[in-house]
Amino acid sequence: MFSKFLNLKPDKQMRIINAAIREFAQKGYENASTNQIVKEADISKGILFHYFKNKKDLFLFLYDFAVDTLKEDYFEKLDTTSRDIFERLRQVSVYKLGIVGRYPEIYNFLMAAHFEESAEVRHDIAKRDNELLAKGYGKVYENIDFSLFKEGVDIKKAIEIISWSVEGFAMKEQEKLKHSVDLEKDYQSILAGFDPYLDMLKKSFYK
Repeated sequence: MFSKFLNLKPDKQMRIINAAIREFAQKGYENASTNQIVKEADISKGILFHYFKNKKDLFLFLYDFAVDTLKEDYFEKLDTTSRDIFERLRQVSVYKLGIVGRYPEIYNFLMAAHFEESAEVRHDIAKRDNELLAKGYGKVYENIDFSLFKEGVDIKKAIEIISWSVEGFAMKEQEKLKHSVDLEKDYQSILAGFDPYLDMLKKSFYK
């Protein structure tokens, strides 16, 4: 269905995708402007609608693209043989930051799409959301060894605290990557700064 677009040179594809993702993430479906998208992507409006029938077509393509990117570069790469939750969440952060390096607004777009209220796309997104939650994010906590936690620790609450801490760190560092001029250097610096936080959390909750 989108073969013409997918046959474009990768750099042009990425330019259009990032421009559209940013516009929808920041303004939502109803208020997003295709005029702004084509301006930022440096293409004509006729070219955009040569690849996508309409605004809805573009929005749903972007959502499917974002989900497929998460599946291929995040969920499918997770090593669930490692049963340590801290090692698992470190993997998650590595993969997520790698994706942000290429598509800076992808997580903001997915969040905005999840809460999108427009009747034009809400039903389509809800169906896709259920699949993503069931098959994707559930894998993050699959096969975790809960016996590693200290006795008396409320494991459910501990996992929430750990997850919030890791997510908060990742969100803060994602902003740096969005404006990075040396992506690889900043990426390695972020990972080096991440490990001490994980060690502190591990000492708090593990035996």
